Parts: sequence; C-alpha cells; structure tokens
Amino acid sequence: MAKTLTYKILKKHLVDGELKPGTEIGIRIDHTLTQDATGTMAYLQFEALGLKKVKTKLSVSYVDHNTLQSGFENADDHLYLQSVAAKYGIYFSRPGNGICHQVHLERFAVPGMTLLGSDSHTPTAGGLGMIAIGAGGLDVAVAMGGGPFYLPCPRVVGVKLTGKLRPWVSAKDIILKVLQILTVKGGVGNIIEYFGPGVASLSVPERATITNMGAELGATTSVFPADKTTKRFLESQGRAKAFKEMGPDDDAEYDKLVEIDLDKLEPLIAQPHSPDNVVPVRKIAGTEAVQVCIGSCTNSSLRDLTMVGTALNDKTVAPNLSLTISPGSKQVFKMACDNGSISNMIAAGARILESACGPYIGMGQSPPSGGVSVRSFNRNFVGRSGTKDAQVYLASPETCVATAIKGKITDPRKLGEFPKIRLPKSFLIDDRSILKPSRKPEKVEIKRGPNIAPLPTRGAMPKSIKSKVLLVLGDNITTDHIMPAGAKILPFRSNIPKISEFVYFYVDDTFAARAKEAGSSTVIGGENYGQGSSREHAALAPMYLGLRFVLVRSFARIHKTNLVNFGIIPLQFANEDDYSKIKQDDILRIDNVPSQLRAGKDLTVVNETQGYEFKATYDLSSRQVEILCEGGLLNYTKNRS
Repeated sequence: MAKTLTYKILKKHLVDGELKPGTEIGIRIDHTLTQDATGTMAYLQFEALGLKKVKTKLSVSYVDHNTLQSGFENADDHLYLQSVAAKYGIYFSRPGNGICHQVHLERFAVPGMTLLGSDSHTPTAGGLGMIAIGAGGLDVAVAMGGGPFYLPCPRVVGVKLTGKLRPWVSAKDIILKVLQILTVKGGVGNIIEYFGPGVASLSVPERATITNMGAELGATTSVFPADKTTKRFLESQGRAKAFKEMGPDDDAEYDKLVEIDLDKLEPLIAQPHSPDNVVPVRKIAGTEAVQVCIGSCTNSSLRDLTMVGTALNDKTVAPNLSLTISPGSKQVFKMACDNGSISNMIAAGARILESACGPYIGMGQSPPSGGVSVRSFNRNFVGRSGTKDAQVYLASPETCVATAIKGKITDPRKLGEFPKIRLPKSFLIDDRSILKPSRKPEKVEIKRGPNIAPLPTRGAMPKSIKSKVLLVLGDNITTDHIMPAGAKILPFRSNIPKISEFVYFYVDDTFAARAKEAGSSTVIGGENYGQGSSREHAALAPMYLGLRFVLVRSFARIHKTNLVNFGIIPLQFANEDDYSKIKQDDILRIDNVPSQLRAGKDLTVVNETQGYEFKATYDLSSRQVEILCEGGLLNYTKNRS
C-alpha cells in the first residue's frame, strides 16, 4: 500500500498502538528541545523522575524567550538551565545564540527523525523532513527519560504545490493561504504534508516558515519531503552526512487534499486578531501603521533579512513608524552583518534587537495604544503584543519592509523590481555558544535561585467532584488568555504559586482570588479551547488554583493533553444546547468520577444551582483515564518506574 511521508516516519518510530486515525499511538522520540519559558519546569519535572541522564539521541536546552534581565529571576533560571543541561547530558544553547527553531534547523535537524519540543512551533523542523511536534514540558520530560510520546494517530492532509512564486510573493503567503482555506481549527487531528512540483522551488528556510506557522492551523505538525534542496541546505551547514532522501510514494493517498498554484498567489495579510483572518494586502493597502517588526521564529532566516536589507538600501524608515529587526540566530546575525544587510537596516533607521523571540512573546516593543503593528510573526491574538488594544497584522517580510518604507500597509509589488538576493553555498559554522554536557556530571552542582519554587502536584482523583463555575467563555480561547506571557509575567514561570496569580488576568483579574476562595472550580468554554502556545503553565497554574475540570464544546490538541497531564478532566458537552444554560457561579457536581471514566461512559453532571442534570462526554484513551485517576502524568510515570 502506498504511504505518505508522514506514515513512513511514524511507522519507523511506532512503539505502541497501530496507525489507525483517531486511535492512540506511542512513538519513540529521537530529539527534544526546550526553551527557557517552558524549560525550567520541564527540567524540574525531569529531575522528579529520578533519572541520571537523558535517554534520547539528542536533547537541547535553548534560551531565547525570557532574555530580558530586568530582575534576578531570568538570570537565575538561565543558570539553572545551564547547570541542569551539563549534569543530565543535554546541550545548552546560550542566550544570544538564537531562537530554538532556527538554530535546531541549522545545526541539529535530521530528515526522518522525530523531535518533541516544549514549544508549539517545534514543527519548524518539518521543513527539513522531521516529524517535529510541540507538547507540554511534562511530555518532553518523559520523552527525555526514554518514554514514548502518546498522541491520537493523525489523519494526513496533503497540500499539493504547483507552479512557482512570483516576485514579492513569499512562503509566508503560502501558509497564509492555507490558513485562509483551513482556518485555525482546520488542522486539529491532522498532519499537513506538502508535496508536488512546486516544492522544489522552495528553499529549506522557506519551507520552515510554512511548517512553523502550520501550528496556527491546530495541526499536530507539518512536513516537507527531504530532497535535493534539503541536501544542499545540509551541505551548506556542514552536515551533509545527516541527509537522507525521503518523500511520499508517488501514488500516496491523503485524507484530504488542498491544491495551491503558486503562480496565482499574491501578497496576503492576516488582520486582527486571528492568523486565519486573511485578505490580500491590496484590499487594505493604505492603512496607516506605527510599527513594523521583522523576525521571530517564522521569518528570521538569512534569506529574509538579506531581502529586507537589500530593499532598504538607500531608503529611510517612514517618520511615523518604528521598525525592529530580530535575527533568528547568531549565524544569521553575523552573516547579515557581513553581507551589508544589517548596515543597510541601521542606516535606514531600523532598530536591531538580539537573536531572540523578543516582541513575538511580548518581551518589549509593545505598540502604542490602539496602534497598527505589522509583523512577520505567527500570532496576533489580542494583547499578545503587550498592548491590549493594539491592531496586529501578520505578513511576509516583503510586505513588512514595504510598509516600513511607506508608513502604511503597502503591497510590496509597489516597490518595483524585486531585489537580487545572493546566498552563499556555505554558511558560517560557529558552535561556540552551544555548550556540550559535562563529562563529569557527578561533579556538577545544580544552581537554584530563590524564584525556583517546588513543583506542585495533585493527589489521586476524588470519588466525587463539586466545583464552582468561575468563567463562562466563548470560542477560540487561547493559552494567552489563560496564562498570559510578557515581560511582567514570564519571569515567574518557575514559581507556580506566583505565576498562578495571573491566570486569566486579562480576562478577569479577580479569577485567581475567586479560585482560591472556591477551592474547587471549573471553567466553561466554546470551540477550540486552548489554542496557541504549548505552555503547560496554562494547565499547571490553574491546577494549583484548584481547577478540577474544564467543560467546553471542543479542545485544541496540546492544551487538552496538558490538562490531562496535570489531572484536570477535559470534558465536552454531549448536547451543545447545554453550553448556553450554564451561568457563572453555578455549582456543578459529578459523582463516582473514576468509575464512570473507567467504564467509558458519559458523565452525568448535576447543576445544583439551577436544579437540573446533563451529560458530558470525553475523548480519552484508557491510558489517559488512568493518568487522570492517579492525579497526573508525573504520578502515573513514577508509579510505573
């Protein structure tokens, strides 16, 4: 039977279950990555497993999110991460070395292998032919310990690319088109596999832009074949031995097929406040902007920055606008300096930031009140930029640089002839900022700052649960709604008691206090609850506050798994009409919870306040049910070690 590339790689790594869509499978993980906003908690969890060393082929700890050191917290956590990496066999990418996804693509990614990362944009490495999946830190900790990663066996959506992009149209426009077609919910339960003659015209960094932003589809991951272009990229990075040609069978069948003719694409832009709110740039051209940000893990490659630098030659950033540039890695930064791109940017009036996520994660560069910010990033959720009423648009570097020059949203084709971009055959190889683990781990002392609090856990599930409804929410609630990021909050990521004070802070700043008072609580939500980041703090902090179950119309994949991992039951309405009946402050009761879950039956929920009962359903494997009954994945794993 003809196979997709996705199923070829999954079959090679399958350790539990069968490749039948919708059923649970367990796969072996070759690589893991963490970043500093999620890594501290992941390594605290790894330590709790009691192992002496990671068991993966490669694990890397990156520092790229929380690089602002406005207090001792971030600096202390970075020392913790470095010492843990040295002790447990993990490579450590120092602050300033670059964004995890860009650096992993350059220096570590291998076609045909699996990568699990505690960041939702881990699928970036799919641009090089990996099955690369974002997950919560606890799942990554278990994988570092040699355990399988469990997930629902995905369906495979094929995206057939034909033709070739025209000047001023880029890979960002391809993924924006896919988002326009499939929406932010269209990838749930799916892996997106790109194929067709148009693939050959895309470089690996361009493919990585597409797989990176595929996370906004809700997809498990996205993947491109490993071909001659992949080989040339690995050769340019001095890693030719890592290449292995891989692709789907010629007659592979897909569960769904999307076809995109690259010849017909035009510059696109995502309007506030969702990555799938996509229109042609020409339709909103003329909208005045006050900020442009180019970079992030989506569009910060040498190709992108060289194009921007060339377009800015002898130009000046519009006087009404601020332009920032975030190079994706030290390699990109140095080479963009050497080829004159950075000089052109500086001369034009751009502000050059360090090689880190920066504004993407709300670390600086918040727009002015109500300001329009055009960014080559991947998310534009309300408040994510640090300014709640900012109007954030997502576009290609081409559209961004055109907007920066003109001071208003501009179709880049208005700039005239596309700049000539010449990239070298060999890239700068300098891995001095990637520290190898210690050869004498027994002598490494782990450094723990005062902000690193003990890891909170939950006991076994009680027989019956009575909880107060603290919030009734609508559709597309993101992890940014639940557990905000930004420079004020992220420094407390290793201190759950402190960071829990900010749960739902921008939705209802009384939430944490009300949760503590209630003792046992629940939240009601609509469709696609928990979309966005992989940050497990959006489950861990609510668990600390007493959240017992979440009842919604549907879940995003990673957040649903994180809820299970921390002993919070992810429930869905069996009858959607019941969603509109529940009110804030209602008391909901569920009896005989463990026995009902183990029996696989819908749960009977009693609304004690209004005096009626209804049914709640769930989509959980027997393994996940046991995780919930035992109080979370950490308990479950330790009980079986």
